[in-house]
Amino acid sequence: MNYSSYIALIPLLPLAAFILLGLFGRKYMNQSAGIIGTGLLLISTVLSIYTAYQYFFVDGKVGDTYQTITAFKFTWLSFSETVSIDMGIILDPISVMMLVVVTFVSLMVHIFSLGYMKGEERFATYYAFLGLFTFSMLGLVVSSNLFQIYMFWELVGASSYLLIGYYFQKPSAVAASKKAFIVTRFADLGFLIGILVLAFYGESLDFNTIIQNLTAQQSSQFVAITSASFIGVSALTWGLTMVFMGGAGKSAMFPLHIWLPDAMEGPTPVSALIHAATMVVAGVYLVARLFPLFAINEEALSIVTIVGLVSALFAAVIACTQTDIKRVLAYSTMSQIGYMMFALGVSGTGGENGLGYTASMFHLFTHAFFKSLLFLGAGAVIHLVHSNDMKDMGGLRKYMPITHISFLIACLAIAGVPPFAGFFSKEEILLAAYNASMPVYIIALLTSGLTAFYMFRLYFSIFWNKETEVHGHHGEGTFSMKLPLILLAACTLAAGFIPFGEFVSADGKALESHFHLSFSIAPVALGLAGIFIAMLMYKKENNKPQQVATALGGLYKAAYKKFYIDELYLFITKKIVFNLIGRPAAWIDRNIVDGLMNGIASGTGKISNLIKNLQSGKIQNYTLYFFGGLAAFLIIFIYFWKP
Repeated sequence: MNYSSYIALIPLLPLAAFILLGLFGRKYMNQSAGIIGTGLLLISTVLSIYTAYQYFFVDGKVGDTYQTITAFKFTWLSFSETVSIDMGIILDPISVMMLVVVTFVSLMVHIFSLGYMKGEERFATYYAFLGLFTFSMLGLVVSSNLFQIYMFWELVGASSYLLIGYYFQKPSAVAASKKAFIVTRFADLGFLIGILVLAFYGESLDFNTIIQNLTAQQSSQFVAITSASFIGVSALTWGLTMVFMGGAGKSAMFPLHIWLPDAMEGPTPVSALIHAATMVVAGVYLVARLFPLFAINEEALSIVTIVGLVSALFAAVIACTQTDIKRVLAYSTMSQIGYMMFALGVSGTGGENGLGYTASMFHLFTHAFFKSLLFLGAGAVIHLVHSNDMKDMGGLRKYMPITHISFLIACLAIAGVPPFAGFFSKEEILLAAYNASMPVYIIALLTSGLTAFYMFRLYFSIFWNKETEVHGHHGEGTFSMKLPLILLAACTLAAGFIPFGEFVSADGKALESHFHLSFSIAPVALGLAGIFIAMLMYKKENNKPQQVATALGGLYKAAYKKFYIDELYLFITKKIVFNLIGRPAAWIDRNIVDGLMNGIASGTGKISNLIKNLQSGKIQNYTLYFFGGLAAFLIIFIYFWKP
């Protein structure tokens, strides 16, 4: 199959939408911008699905192993025979899978936004930003080298900044966009350092070349990167840890997670696209892309495991206390990304040992459907009641039957209830954790139960509980808002039955996943228990939630305040960094650096004032200076002259 004949169109069509709508949208095509952007993305989605079919079922496999195909490549900058910056498109199981996920979820968001964002003054600008983000994410997942992925990585950050701050008239939206941009900049600095370390020792920027050079234990590159060290830690560990730092920032892992809840200030469909299904899984994708390197370094893999596990449990606890429905879903996203991360951390590189890798990618795949469904469902609810707070909701199932059913399906999926998609992928993650480490499995199991509780706390608070009267409204919204909910619900029902291990695995070979009924009893029972507790507390209006909150006391308050992480960051920045570093640096800059420069300028000015009359342009002055100088010369000559 000649992929190069069309493969570049997949990311370039959303880019075309960005350029077209960005330049001419507001003036010439503001009302039709949604149709144009959606139409171009529909073509990209069809091409992505066609590519997946060709790759997985026609010519992607050689023997029993899926190959990495370079569909497109050209050298941009060449530094030496071995080091150059190339722009290319690679196709392998995870990049092809991500092409389908990104284009399909983005298409659903584009369609949903036709109704949700209708009437916005900057309607064309919104769709232009969506096109830029989709282009950036597609470019990221098909990148063939570290430098290229870093370029698109930063472009994704810029796109998210624009979309989070779309309502720029709101100070909270501006603050949220700046917060997301600044926090991820610190993480991306680590990513850049990691790139430089790996590229230096791997003698290339190309993914496959770096992996080949640094995983061959007899190679000079492997010996160099494992023998070089800093404060007792090998260069390989440093490089991978720095790369993971970038991934942790983009995927909102602890402690770089603080931007994610605030990013809900953007339009709700944006939350579905950026902070549920695509952008935040970029970190998971990055670790998976370099997984052969992580797999040979136990220290880096342990960091991935610990950070993922802590993030999963930490976010789940906070989600149990939040009342803003988008923030509940934001912390849910953080928790689920943590699941994917620690699944990679407990994985090996082949066969049953690589179950964690396949499970992580499978959960990424299923999570894209049910989490975007949850966010779009939340968007429909907010569109109806004009509020994000659960206190303003209740009994909405009779007003929103389609949203109610689709939201319920998504909640059952994320809770791990069979036969919904989340059950299958989460079971594989739990099995991989069980096989690798009992403490990891226990924490993951506890997190699974908490997930079921807080998601059905959300579900019952919105659609049951007290009755909310809604008068004179258009109901669930337009057909364009209902269609994505129906399609995503269908995907949530069906995606779990895909034999995912046959297509995506750590070594490219088919991995058969086996359903263990006895193993699933504990996770499903715990999930059902979480649902039952949520039903008792939130199905009908009562004072039980308040009683529990009062009984938990400080723990509940700390969780509600997000364990004061934001306050800690503010204390560090304002009290320590600003006072102990910023103020002294400002004083030195103002009094020493500026003072020195100002002193030189002032001295120069005074000297010029003193000598400026020497060139007054008056001939009588010049004559006086001439004869004065001549007289001085004669006096000196006579005084020092000796016959």
